[in-house]
Amino acid sequence: MQGAVERRAGEGGGGGGGEGKTGGFGLMPKGSLEENGGGEGEGKKRKVLEVVAGHPHDFHVSGPRNISSPNWRDVIRSSWRDPNYRRTVIACFIHAVYLLELDRQERRTEENGLAPKWWKPFKYKLTKALVDERDGSVYGAVLEWDRSAALSDFIFLRPSGAPKAVLVLRGTLLKSPTIRRDLEDDLRFLAWESLKGSVRFHGALEALKTVADRFGSNNVCIGGHSLGAGFALQVGKALANQGVFVECHLFNPPSVSLATSVRIISEKAGFLWKKIKARLPSKHEVLPESEEAASGNEENKLHAEIKKWVPNLYINNSDYICCYYIDSAGTAVATSGGSNKTYTNGGNGDIAAKLYVMSKGPKKFLEAHGLEQWWADDMELQLALEHSKLINRQLRSYTTPPTLPPGKS
Repeated sequence: MQGAVERRAGEGGGGGGGEGKTGGFGLMPKGSLEENGGGEGEGKKRKVLEVVAGHPHDFHVSGPRNISSPNWRDVIRSSWRDPNYRRTVIACFIHAVYLLELDRQERRTEENGLAPKWWKPFKYKLTKALVDERDGSVYGAVLEWDRSAALSDFIFLRPSGAPKAVLVLRGTLLKSPTIRRDLEDDLRFLAWESLKGSVRFHGALEALKTVADRFGSNNVCIGGHSLGAGFALQVGKALANQGVFVECHLFNPPSVSLATSVRIISEKAGFLWKKIKARLPSKHEVLPESEEAASGNEENKLHAEIKKWVPNLYINNSDYICCYYIDSAGTAVATSGGSNKTYTNGGNGDIAAKLYVMSKGPKKFLEAHGLEQWWADDMELQLALEHSKLINRQLRSYTTPPTLPPGKS
C-alpha cells in the first residue's frame, strides 16, 4: 500500500536523500528556480511553489517516510486499525497546527501554505481553525474526513477506525507574535497544574463538544503536543465528566509544576507526621458510619469514571517535561508498541492511562520533546497500561464540571 503519499513525494521535488532532522533536504538553490521560469508571472509563481516544496517543514521533507495514503483497499483492511499508523497520522495533524500558525505569520496562502500538505494525503480537510482573538494566533484545528477527496481516489467509504473529526492542539511556539500567550499558559500550568482559566481551554472545549454532538463521541478524537497535550487532557476529562468519552492522544504532555512539587513535599511531611503521631498517646477516632459510606461511594464513583476514559500518553524518558508520568512507585509491565494485549501495573486489572514509552529514540532534550520523533522509522516503543500516581491525581482534580466564563480572560 504505497498510495498517493509516495507518488506526491516524487512530484513535490526537494532534492535527493540525506539524514537529519529535515531528512537532508533544504531550500532549492536560487539559480535552479530561475532556470525553470517560463513567462515572468508564471516563473514567479513556480518559484514560490518550488521553494515551499523544499521547505524544511514540507511534508515530503520532514514527514513520515513509510506510510501509505488511504486507498480502496482500506475499505477491506483499514490502516487506521494499526496503532502505529494512528499515532503517526494524529502526530502529523498536530504538526499541521504549528504550521497553520507559521503560515499565518509568514503570510502564506492556502495555495502555497505548508499546513494543508500534512492532512490532505490522509483525505482530511480543515473545517475550523481555533484562533486566540487576543493575538490572532492559531492554537488548534478541527479536521474532518474529506469525502470528496476520498471519492476522487475511488474510496467510497470511510476506512474502519478513521475518525470523522479530529481536534488537534499545538504546544508552545517560540515566535514573537504568539510567544506571550503561549508562555502565559505555560506559567499557568506550572503554577496551578490547571489550564481551566485560559481562553484557549474554553475554545477547545466548545469545539470538541460541537463535533462530539455532531458525529458522536465514538467518531471523534483529540490530540495535542506539549502544552497542547495539557489542554487536550483537561478538555477530554472535562467532557468525560459529562459522560462523553472521546479518544485522546497526548504527545509529551507536561508533568512538571510547582503545585506538584509542593504536593510531594506536603505528602512527605504528612507521612512523617503520621509516623510521629502513631507513637504519641491519642484517642482512637472513628469516622461516623454515614461519612465513611459517603466517602466510599465517592471513591467508587471516581474509580468507575477513570476506568471508562483511558487517554494515550506518548512519553520520552529523556524529556524532563513529561517523564514524571512514569510512576516512581513501581515499574510498569511493558510490551512492544504494536501489541494489542492488555497489561496493568497492579493486581486489580484497572488502568488510568496507556503509556507508550520511547525505548529507542532521541536522548537530547530538544529532540526528546519534539513531535517529529513520533513518526520516525527507527523509533521503538513499549506499551504500559499503568496506574500512575500523577495521572490519577490529575484525573481526580478535573472531576468538577467546568463553567464557561462570562467574559474572556
